[in-house]
Amino acid sequence: MSFLPSTFEPYWRDSVPLPSFPKLEEDIAVDVAVVGGGISGITTAYLLATQGVRVALLEADRLLNGTTGHTTAKLTAQHDLVYDEFLNHFGTEKARLYYDACMDALGFIRRTVEQHRIDCDFCEQDAYIYTTSSSSFQKLVKEWEAYERLGIDGAFVESIPLPLPVKAAVVMKRQAQFHPLKYLVKLVDALVQAGSAIYEYTPVADIEQGERLSVVTRDKKRVECSHVAVCSHFPFYDGGFYFSRMYAERSYVLGVTTAEPYPGGMYLSADDPKRSVRSAAANGETLILIGGENHKTGQGVPTMRHYEALSSFASQLFTVKDIRYRWSAQDLTTLDKMPYIGPMTADTPHIYVATGYRKWGMTNGTAAGMLLSDLILGRDNRYRDLYSPSRFYADPSVRQFFTTNLDVAKHLVAGKIEAAGRRPQDLARGEGAVVSVNGKRAGAYKDEAGTLHVVDTTCTHMGCELEWNSGDKTWDCPCHGSRFSIDGDVVEGPAKQPLKRLELDESP
Repeated sequence: MSFLPSTFEPYWRDSVPLPSFPKLEEDIAVDVAVVGGGISGITTAYLLATQGVRVALLEADRLLNGTTGHTTAKLTAQHDLVYDEFLNHFGTEKARLYYDACMDALGFIRRTVEQHRIDCDFCEQDAYIYTTSSSSFQKLVKEWEAYERLGIDGAFVESIPLPLPVKAAVVMKRQAQFHPLKYLVKLVDALVQAGSAIYEYTPVADIEQGERLSVVTRDKKRVECSHVAVCSHFPFYDGGFYFSRMYAERSYVLGVTTAEPYPGGMYLSADDPKRSVRSAAANGETLILIGGENHKTGQGVPTMRHYEALSSFASQLFTVKDIRYRWSAQDLTTLDKMPYIGPMTADTPHIYVATGYRKWGMTNGTAAGMLLSDLILGRDNRYRDLYSPSRFYADPSVRQFFTTNLDVAKHLVAGKIEAAGRRPQDLARGEGAVVSVNGKRAGAYKDEAGTLHVVDTTCTHMGCELEWNSGDKTWDCPCHGSRFSIDGDVVEGPAKQPLKRLELDESP
């Protein structure tokens, strides 16, 4: 088996050319501004544009370069062990609505693929949650009982096609998988054909409210509109204190080739650490995607160990010929595990948000696009109350709110008192670490050419101290999940401002 590849791009990048679009250079006026070029933003814009709505889609970087571009692209309503939990917290009607919303999203993708004849490797697969330990057996039993109560098409089984010593598994029938970029590029083409404007490298800083809404970019360009859909993963415009109502997790994926044929199906472990398995077609061969190892952003063991753990798991399952790709993704989880989709607050009825998909952005992001487009068009949608960002369920929201924010406080204090004994000059090439610059905590990375990149490690969002992510070569915030490049540029929000770069002239 080869060593882990040095690049961090998913295999999707090799197989489809992405279109490019200009930066917004002048003020414009449209009906709707959609901020965020992932699956929820593109789906929202597509559905509106095909109804004759004038749409501007604004993306801070490149389209499909964020979480959507780093997915494993399972199209399923089987989102871990959630249905027993949702039954207990929300009741039968809302638990069933969640399943229906996900299946409606899957059906929309299936119909869109057929309508536009999109060659995106769409194929039906059964989805399995399995356990290899006795400790999770009863959880699977309860989940299966929830399936039966909700009328979900599935089965409780004692074995799965993967070569694993499972104790039990719950299978959900007729789910699917696809190539997300091949699919979404066709929706982007349809957007353009419908007359929508798309702008890349156009980060948005604010929304001003008046007779009409004004979306204001960091370069002070303005988009006048009647509605704004904030689909930017973490809401850049945080009118509802979303940073305190969600937490960020990172997870990891390897793309491997194997000597054995893949037996079919999509798999997720009920046990921790999580393990996800599915196949994908890549350049004429079968690639197997091995995922998992999720942890809160900015916390946990050195990043490379997560990739090494996935490599070890892959070798337990298959005779691995080669590890072709590795990448990571970041996902946001809400207090009650249900996404926030709808008006951002009760006082901003024309500013909408879509976020908090956990690991299931392909179905939840599509459901978000369908719901937001209906809300903007004034149509009825039976999922409106289910996903309302203004909802509050005392259990589990209160408990999770305090757990999440106590964790933030712990890391805020711990980072401030952490001693940094190393100097930037002591780093090896390709190494990053917390260092001391003029007696203060800082972050340094020495690139392969020997150039040092030194930044202040205080997060510009709320002042937490950042940690080095060796796998992705970023500075990550353990409090709210913001991420920064080696030169301090914002990679992930909620932070908006870059880190301060430090000079070493006065350092010994």
